[in-house]
Amino acid sequence: MLSIQHITKRYRAQPVLRGIALDVAAGEFISLLGPSGCGKTTLLRILCGIETPDTGSLTLRGQDITAWPAAQRRFGVVFQSYALFPNLTAAQNVAFGLQGAPRPQQAERVAEMLALVGLGEQSHKYPAQLSGGQQQRVALARALAPRPELLLLDEPLSALDAQVRGSLQAEIRRLQQQLGITTVMVTHDQDEALSMADRVVVMHEGRIEQQGSPQQLYARPETRFVAGFVGRMNLLPARVVAAGWLEAGSTRLACDTSAYRTGSPVLLGLRPEAVVLQAAPAATQALPANSVRARVLETQFHGPTALLRLHCDSLQATLDAQWPTGVDARLPEWLHNELLLSLPAPALHVLPLPESVRRAA
Repeated sequence: MLSIQHITKRYRAQPVLRGIALDVAAGEFISLLGPSGCGKTTLLRILCGIETPDTGSLTLRGQDITAWPAAQRRFGVVFQSYALFPNLTAAQNVAFGLQGAPRPQQAERVAEMLALVGLGEQSHKYPAQLSGGQQQRVALARALAPRPELLLLDEPLSALDAQVRGSLQAEIRRLQQQLGITTVMVTHDQDEALSMADRVVVMHEGRIEQQGSPQQLYARPETRFVAGFVGRMNLLPARVVAAGWLEAGSTRLACDTSAYRTGSPVLLGLRPEAVVLQAAPAATQALPANSVRARVLETQFHGPTALLRLHCDSLQATLDAQWPTGVDARLPEWLHNELLLSLPAPALHVLPLPESVRRAA
């Protein structure tokens, strides 16, 4: 439906977008995820028509719209700041995008949209009389009222508290699926992106670092940046020592090294929840394969889970592990002592060492 081809953008001498290419299918929900300054908001503003690219093109259903002004594109846009007119009621705000349609049709569509976002009984209220979540629902209803081909969401929930944000995430996703509207959302919140989008596009320094389904990005990160930005991951320096084996510290670990030559310096990635914790055996007892001893440095309580910070001499590294706290939220006594860590081979991610690190080494 939408094709973004080799978009670049500079502000003075600073490159902001460096050749972005992305295709969006009809009905798809895509999230542009990345830290501040990665270029995701600039890309959304180019999609809106607020900014123009230095090079590249945008096509909508095969038609070049790169030079079209924002009004001609008629995309629905929801901003972080709601951008409601304070002197208009909720109904009047929603009707603003329907100017030119007959009054009876406007009234019918406004009522339909406010009911869709659960504000049918709040139509007479002004923005100042509504909560932040309700104001964002009005903004969403206003964006959807003209039946746009594309819905653009610019950090739509970042100004809301955690509980309201969670409920609105589910609500926006429900509406998007119900209406089948193609949606592109900008966010820096990984949980938001993973829980709402069909496809997540991770951006870093003006480029697309990796894209895929939320499950693909979490289970198979391809770079150090994605591994560290999407979810929590332990990252350890290592070296491939043979086919199917690498060495981290003084420990040899079995894992898939098929993409790397023997002798290659790499990063070893492991999610905290993949670390298997057991009470440490006697010091004289041999350890199973892919197992190491570690001591607990710190324990952080996070409700349903606890995060343990551990130091492992044989890995020459500190790493995190996760433990489910159970119904009484208590940790077993042995979790406070020396532990045995099992590092399952299928859970070990071998990642390329960043170019800057390789040069420094």
